[in-house]
Amino acid sequence: MKAYFISGMAADERVFKYVRLPDGCEIVHLTWIKPQKDESLTSYAERMTERIDQSQPFALVGLSFGGMLVTEIAKQTNPLKTILISSIPLSAHLPRYFRVAATLRLHKIVPIRLVKIAARLKRFITNETSEDKKLLWEIINSSDPAFIRWSMNAVLSWKNEVLPPSVVQIHGTRDEVLPVRYTKPTHIIPRGGHLLVMSRPQEVNALLQQCLA
Repeated sequence: MKAYFISGMAADERVFKYVRLPDGCEIVHLTWIKPQKDESLTSYAERMTERIDQSQPFALVGLSFGGMLVTEIAKQTNPLKTILISSIPLSAHLPRYFRVAATLRLHKIVPIRLVKIAARLKRFITNETSEDKKLLWEIINSSDPAFIRWSMNAVLSWKNEVLPPSVVQIHGTRDEVLPVRYTKPTHIIPRGGHLLVMSRPQEVNALLQQCLA
């Protein structure tokens, strides 16, 4: 079975370096495609769906922003499992301050350079290894500013009230981006931060093994 992985905003498949799936599961990384002007997450998901082989059983795995995207893809397809890591399946689960940012249209005016600087500085207070921090800095530095701008708008304008079937939601209790108190995970990793796939890979892999075996 193929498991299609989608990374988070301003990230790529390198964040999944520690992921290990059960025998018989093949990882397929769906890289980002160029969004159209003011394209909604639903429309973007429809175009991403064209890259999925639906003639065979498959699963979807999304990290952070990628989890919101695979939720939209799952509504248009029929995956065996839809697995969200450090993400949310419903727009109502977005933190309140996201809605404030949307109302003030901060995502339209904040310089992307500052967003990248904040993301890099954040690594000083997270618990990834030195090697992984360096990798994350490289990923952030190489990310496309136009795509980040579109992603921010797509998240803040996302409207979804439909929970697809067979959703698995893995979340850390110390997620600083999407706090666990705003959502309802199926699996909780105590003291886990937002980047569970790199900081707590053993626990994430155990859950992936359990869900996809």
